[in-house]
Amino acid sequence: MIKHLNITVKGKVQGVFYRASTKAVADQLGIRGFVRNESNGDVYIEAEAEPTLIDMFLDWCNEGPERARVTSVDTTEGEVKNYRNFEVVKR
Repeated sequence: MIKHLNITVKGKVQGVFYRASTKAVADQLGIRGFVRNESNGDVYIEAEAEPTLIDMFLDWCNEGPERARVTSVDTTEGEVKNYRNFEVVKR
């Protein structure tokens, strides 16, 4: 059963390779969806995978890459959109 999560990551998460690192981890775990920077400094992620993989991905989101300082990760479950892969969305 596939689970869909909308994830908002707050803290020092822009300019620290958070999106690129998120894609690398997502690809490694087989997570599908996307990641993008928000204008308010947050990072927004939509992720779809098996619940155990989503849990591992969320653990990573709470840490982030080396230079990131994550202060909070907010999640809400959403409707599965059947993404084909994981992409970095640039605005």
